[in-house]
Amino acid sequence: MKKFLLASLVVIPFLSVSFLSVAADKPKPNALQQIIDGKHRSEENKHRDQYRHPEQTLAFFDVKEDMTVVEISPGKGWYTEILAPYLREKGKLYAAHFSPKNQETYFKDSLKAYLDKLHKQPKLYDKVEVTVLQPPKEVQIAPDDSADRVLTFRNVHNWMSHDQAAIVFSAMYKALKPGGILGIVEHRGSPIKPQDPKAVSGYVNEDYVIALARNAGFEFLAKSEINANPKDTKNYPEGVWTLPPALRLKDKDKEKYLAIGESDRMTIKFIKPQAKTIASFLPKQLLVGIERANLTAIPAVIHNSK
Repeated sequence: MKKFLLASLVVIPFLSVSFLSVAADKPKPNALQQIIDGKHRSEENKHRDQYRHPEQTLAFFDVKEDMTVVEISPGKGWYTEILAPYLREKGKLYAAHFSPKNQETYFKDSLKAYLDKLHKQPKLYDKVEVTVLQPPKEVQIAPDDSADRVLTFRNVHNWMSHDQAAIVFSAMYKALKPGGILGIVEHRGSPIKPQDPKAVSGYVNEDYVIALARNAGFEFLAKSEINANPKDTKNYPEGVWTLPPALRLKDKDKEKYLAIGESDRMTIKFIKPQAKTIASFLPKQLLVGIERANLTAIPAVIHNSK
């Protein structure tokens, strides 16, 4: 009996220490992840985290809570509900939405829904400054040279469909500080297919986006496979909108498309150069970076904004 009690006295403290050790080893969610997990986000929006990977994506774009950030064409505010609380106390968020002067139903309703979202939860969104991106005339998305980061999620194909991509890339370049970063997530097209300049399918080739950015003055920084989806075959009757969440074919082959999930996406970042370097004056053939050597050509359909 004494031996049993002695063994218990030895084992119990050991178990207690082990339990505390395991608890201590469990990492505490960082500030950004706490917001992503927040109760202000609907279950429907949280369900899309598995495809959009917001924490990893914003970390890749190196977004910090004390930065000035411009979110381009925020739509219904999926990323705003993460960025706005994160930047609220120490940083600044500009949301470049449609113009209130545009009376077309889609643009008008989209802007109204977004503003209603902001007004309903002032403790989260009261410091968001809504600016206008309605090319070709209204493109002052933030004061020139003011932003640390400009972020756009699945919008490049929309600008291409209206021949406005070059104009918008130029506007993003102007808003960024020298040394600031442009972060882009976009439906990724097949590299073996020529790029449709109107991006009717919703898919855009990675090298085309890089060329658009470089033509506006940006330098390529890096890309990530955070939002890749190898199940996406990119050949559907209704383009990328065949897949969730749009599911344009409705119940037809619905389970098949749900099993594929949301589109395969490029996640890529560029920098606004701070100043010309000696390397910038050298022939491009001397630059050894693969991404520079292979992506020097600008597609003929790209043009500078006027």
